[in-house]
Amino acid sequence: MSDERRRELGQFLRDRRGNLVRAELGLPPIGRSRTQGLRREEVASFAAVSVTWYTWLEQGREINASRQVLEAIARVLQLTAAENSYLLALGGYTPVPVADIAPIEEAPAHVQRLLDSLDFPAFAVAPDWGIAGWNRAYAGLYSRIAAVGPADRNLLWLIFTDPHLREMLPDWEETSRHFVAEFRAEAGARLGSAAHTALISRLAAASPEFAQLWADRGVERFASRQRVFLHPEAGELVYEQHRLVPSDAPELHLVMYAPVPGT
Repeated sequence: MSDERRRELGQFLRDRRGNLVRAELGLPPIGRSRTQGLRREEVASFAAVSVTWYTWLEQGREINASRQVLEAIARVLQLTAAENSYLLALGGYTPVPVADIAPIEEAPAHVQRLLDSLDFPAFAVAPDWGIAGWNRAYAGLYSRIAAVGPADRNLLWLIFTDPHLREMLPDWEETSRHFVAEFRAEAGARLGSAAHTALISRLAAASPEFAQLWADRGVERFASRQRVFLHPEAGELVYEQHRLVPSDAPELHLVMYAPVPGT
């Protein structure tokens, strides 16, 4: 496990431990506060591990945690399914290779043909959320996509740095929060890789909003949801967002905006 992943695992545990409400767990308050989280020794006791070992885990020391122990800690901290998966990925328990994944700048031809066959906006996203392909309908929705260079053609980068795209999203704050939490959920195994570190550093330097959301350590699984765009020519456009994974190109996610009937 890389040093960065150990540090992130420790900080993630500290954050989630501090967010728990003692009264909701049937525990007495600490001092005058009724909202302070669990003590380290309480987490260790409930998870059946030693206090010293758990303290080292939060401190990011070089120790090995089994999958069973991490899952026990996740239950104590009442992690969501997405947070549990993220914790396991940080611990190295994931089917996704942890080595650096080469950037994918262009979708395979058969994936591009699939995108082109759709009459509603759709695009292909690489593991680093680089946009590797799109269809004509997506270019009609976001007209600047073809002019963006490969280095900047990243969904997170565009959401946080392109004022044109931000103007098109009336719910930008909510959308950006979802995106960062979903990206973190998928990136646990890649923490510490050169490419991932460079992307996060670049985004944090360019956008204080991203830096704050990343520091909040929100974790969410992708969920289909309604998306609203204010197109400069077509006006309000309402879609339902879906994501599919090609079985023969699992490193790519196909994001599709299906028009909502009656809109």
